[in-house]
Amino acid sequence: MAVGIGNIEGGEAEDEDLFPETTPAEKAEYVDERYSTEDGTETDTAYTEVYVRDESNNALSKEPLLDTLQYKQTVLENESVAVAIPADGEITSIASIVAAAAADDPDATLDEQIGALESTSEAEVTSIVSEALSEEPEARQLVSNSYDPETTSAESHQIIFVFETTEDGEINDAVTSHLFETASDRENPEYFTLNEHALVEANEQMNENTIGLILPVALALILGVLAFTYRDLVDVIVGMVGVVVSIIWMFGILGWLEISAGITMIVGPVLIAALSIDYGFHIFMRYREQRDSGEPIRPPMNRAVRSVSIALCLVTITAGIGFLSNIVNPLENIRDLGLGITFGVISAFLIFVTLVPALKVSIDQTLERFRLDRQKHPLGDGAVLRPFLQSGVVLAKRAAPIVVVVALVATAGSAAAWTALDEEPFEQQTEPAPEWMGELPGPLAWEDPEYNLNEIYVQEQFQPVAQNEGDRIQILIQGDVTNDETLTRIHEAKDTGVFAESTGNTDTVSVLTAMDDLAEEDDEFAAAISEADTSGNGVPDTNLEALYNEMYTLSPESASQVIESTDGTYQSIRIIGPADGGGSLSERADDQTAVASTVEDDSNLTATAVSETTILQSGIEAITDGILHVMVLALVSVFVVYTIIARYLYGSATLGAVTVIPIVLVTGLVISGMYVLDLPLTLVTALLMSLVIGLGIDYNIHVSDRFAQELEAGRNFSQALEAAVVNTGGALLGSALTTAVAFAAIILHPHPQLENLGTLVVLALLMSFLVSVFVLPSLLTIWARFTLPTEEVTETETTSPSDD
Repeated sequence: MAVGIGNIEGGEAEDEDLFPETTPAEKAEYVDERYSTEDGTETDTAYTEVYVRDESNNALSKEPLLDTLQYKQTVLENESVAVAIPADGEITSIASIVAAAAADDPDATLDEQIGALESTSEAEVTSIVSEALSEEPEARQLVSNSYDPETTSAESHQIIFVFETTEDGEINDAVTSHLFETASDRENPEYFTLNEHALVEANEQMNENTIGLILPVALALILGVLAFTYRDLVDVIVGMVGVVVSIIWMFGILGWLEISAGITMIVGPVLIAALSIDYGFHIFMRYREQRDSGEPIRPPMNRAVRSVSIALCLVTITAGIGFLSNIVNPLENIRDLGLGITFGVISAFLIFVTLVPALKVSIDQTLERFRLDRQKHPLGDGAVLRPFLQSGVVLAKRAAPIVVVVALVATAGSAAAWTALDEEPFEQQTEPAPEWMGELPGPLAWEDPEYNLNEIYVQEQFQPVAQNEGDRIQILIQGDVTNDETLTRIHEAKDTGVFAESTGNTDTVSVLTAMDDLAEEDDEFAAAISEADTSGNGVPDTNLEALYNEMYTLSPESASQVIESTDGTYQSIRIIGPADGGGSLSERADDQTAVASTVEDDSNLTATAVSETTILQSGIEAITDGILHVMVLALVSVFVVYTIIARYLYGSATLGAVTVIPIVLVTGLVISGMYVLDLPLTLVTALLMSLVIGLGIDYNIHVSDRFAQELEAGRNFSQALEAAVVNTGGALLGSALTTAVAFAAIILHPHPQLENLGTLVVLALLMSFLVSVFVLPSLLTIWARFTLPTEEVTETETTSPSDD
């Protein structure tokens, strides 16, 4: 299996691959294929920023501006960079604008700009900067929000490099690497980028931080809880060996089958470790129950494996179904995750019913030859834990209907919580790590990557510069675009307020603006527009096809920006403009979609709002729908399969149904917990919904299976319920605590994405455990009252279940 790991493809997804294909995304591709840019050519350039920050808090003074020009000169000395800059391209910065003004030549070369700025006094530079920033909106976008007009100072500014792209639409890696390296070499002013090379360095630092702090804390907590629950070093080691082998098997199978690991590389070990630890607890605790004083080791282990293997097999089947339900998810990454985890679950089952018991028997036999006693007591038999676990049984006997009603109300409340969850594509770290983390001793000290701090700074200080249509909102209108009402609808759409006020090169462009521009240059076309305007409002409302024809005749470059012409017919038109950035992501998406609706309502037109906002929001909605589909499919599949299995194994389909019902409650409680703790619904939290179902059914099956076994062994209802909840509950408690503390360590991570991941998993584990020992017993009690003979459902509080 280990050899197969070498065949694994990491499958790192690009950002755009993290979301399913949606209508806005499809229409964005359509626009890219069918429409030209402002000069009539296909887009083959991209831009990247380098930020300049001065320690004196005035990056607009002469020396920092001069240093910026010299930095550009250094960058351009690299052959890869020089080749990648388009013939008509430029490097935009406030330094170039000021230096060109100082040279009194807008076309001054970089050397001429440097010479002119060197010969300009500080006072003159300040005057030029003030004039440029007050009169040129494009220049103001290059300066940070810290700009103070009274002192003509700002802490930082940005340089925008435009480069030709490679065949995959990206900037050449050698170019971005050179920008990163040259920026890192300069100290004052400070230069930095946020490109992929800066991110790689940040990830390396983050890994060091995680290995230095999170991993040791997690391991210490896991070993501490395992030591407390197992109370035996040998069992801890054997159990961890089983966990590691299970994970290796999972990746080995993926490798041999040549399935991309992708996000399974991150989430897979976490989920399989959780299930493997659970499997180990049940094997070891049942073995301890089965072994009588003075009995040899092998027979009780055989009985324990036979006894618990049915429950483990059922858990494997049902958990596998839960994870495999992700095949209906719209995201390929999540579909691969479901497949990978399913293989991991099967691997864990095989390892813990074969290898782990064999190791345990071999080691215990060897130790007992040296007269080391290997007789251990199961968890849940202590003076503290036993009364705690028994309280679930007592509650079931005295108030089962009340418990069930409360559970149903809690589940119903989760529906409202689901609709109230915030939806975000990803969570960003907006604050540096707490100071105390950096003050920890030695390798435990946390060092925030410069990338994170710089990213937070840029988000606070700079607004994105709209360099192309991709940064704006587009309304793509398809259908009979020559219909007389079409341009009237466009005119109404522009007045909805979703388009921001036009500044500089970010004017709103549409068929109407293109017509107006041509009318200013051609009187005959102006007359044609006037003739086509029967309402007198300045908007043509008849004979539109003839006007489109004339536009393509007079200026095909201008017309092709806003009108799609194929073989002489007009397939679509579009509006392009700067989007109003107010409101949350969903609010902006709703506003933009509403504009499209005003165009297509009561018409034969189809209008789609295309922007980064609508693409992200539609992706989130698709993921949300995917989660619902997965959860419904998983719950229904598990319900059907386990009901059939329960009918075959226990002779009662209703017992199977009762076992599955609490999973709905666990899912509901986790959703309610997310709402209370203000955890947003993101791509990462979406992935963990399978964990909720997988662990929920796991814990319930163990309790229910033990309950059925005890009844079959001749115990009465009360004895069977107590054995199931107290003895099996002890193993469940150990499993829940061990996995929970491991994930609790992740909460220390300052990134909210990982912090919330840890919080959600801990929440799912605790809810699964509590429901299995406090709600399921009440359901089993009600089931017993309706299905078992009356004389069997009697309270025998003084009778304790004997060991098998």
